[in-house]
Amino acid sequence: MPATIGMLRQLLDAGELTPVGGTAFALTPALRESYTSGSTEELEYVALTDAARASLRLLAVDQDPEDTDDGQEPLRRVVVSADVEDVTLRPDLDHAVVRVSGSVPMDAIAAIHVDTPEAERAVRAAAAVIDDADLGDEDAELALGDVEDHELAWYATQELPFLLELM
Repeated sequence: MPATIGMLRQLLDAGELTPVGGTAFALTPALRESYTSGSTEELEYVALTDAARASLRLLAVDQDPEDTDDGQEPLRRVVVSADVEDVTLRPDLDHAVVRVSGSVPMDAIAAIHVDTPEAERAVRAAAAVIDDADLGDEDAELALGDVEDHELAWYATQELPFLLELM
């Protein structure tokens, strides 16, 4: 599920996460069929990458990417991995998109993936131009490539309070 640091804070407080618009990404039959080869792990990584790009969209909407005010949350892509059974496939949106009905409880969350501080500059640049990239702007596509060169760090759910405290 794509998320933001603010959404992680809400997850910690409420003990559950409600994906924006119910949108999440998964290894779906359509995603598997769209690749001629690839292990389950490789295809799950594709879904994770799609969710990370969706996190950029949340950042573009939630925060002014040009604002560097110290009071704002750090600009980092966030993906929350969970084991959720009740999903609806959304091939009309993309191969990996699913709709989650309702909130996902903390005990269903398997891991949290977050950009490291070194990625913030690239995240800021990509969030500012993500819509332009969709429209084919080459410079914007390069900015997305730059941010996607940064791997997301993996955290267990027990580490969430410490991760947020350090931000």
